[in-house]
Amino acid sequence: MKLTPRNRSARTTPRFRGDPELRDVLAPGLRAVFVGTRGRNGSPHGRHYYDGAGNQFWNLLHLSGLTRVRLDPSDDATLPTYGYGLTDLVWRGDTPDLAALQRALRRARPRVVAFVSKTAATSYAREVGERLPRTYGPLSWTVVGLPAFVLPGPSGANNAMSVPLRAALWRDLDDFIESV
Repeated sequence: MKLTPRNRSARTTPRFRGDPELRDVLAPGLRAVFVGTRGRNGSPHGRHYYDGAGNQFWNLLHLSGLTRVRLDPSDDATLPTYGYGLTDLVWRGDTPDLAALQRALRRARPRVVAFVSKTAATSYAREVGERLPRTYGPLSWTVVGLPAFVLPGPSGANNAMSVPLRAALWRDLDDFIESV
């Protein structure tokens, strides 16, 4: 289990024109890349990934043991030093930019693709013709040949599920990464 920062240079790349502030946070050889969705129903992000009021992403990352320290949204560019990256399936109107997501994941080649919600995993699965996720955990299909995992969403809209339960399910991601 790698919980301490690594000496990696994070490379942030613009995701699409019109959103110069929020960029993919990726580097080669990451343990996992967290994939959310952006653009179809608004964005869960402001100036940093998962910085919305009530969003538990950074708290869950720490409570699950994926990082030893509690990071803040303003630390998003440092996440690759802990072995993780961030990106989104970006929607333009009713069209997802699958090609951009798949290119980003092929370049980074993480050990695992971790969808940050069933919504994100379902959106991807529908677009590529895969079986929709019914539970949290490992998926029966891959993303660009990489094992995939679905997590309970960190947003405040998912507060019906307690933070300790979500953290336990996020902890399962670490076990999954170690098993692949």
